[in-house]
Amino acid sequence: MADYMMCRIYRSGKKEGMYLYVNKTDELQRVPEALLTMFGKAHHAMDILLRPERKLARADTAEVMVALAEPGYYLQTPPADEDDYKLNLMGEYS
Repeated sequence: MADYMMCRIYRSGKKEGMYLYVNKTDELQRVPEALLTMFGKAHHAMDILLRPERKLARADTAEVMVALAEPGYYLQTPPADEDDYKLNLMGEYS
């Protein structure tokens, strides 16, 4: 895993509090079409430089960096819905 990576974060047009992290170079190319449909219109929120020592508000930086390497994206779900979304995603999008 790289020491750092540029990350682009999108917020969901369908679900408040849902964010999609992708490698800035890849954009949304590696995100499954079914996930993009569920996510809705992707609104650019910000670009950040991820480093292992950088703290994120609701995600583990190391976990995000690993996910950006493979499968190529990280989905952050709203706190109240997190377990339900993860169960659905494991079955539908894995």
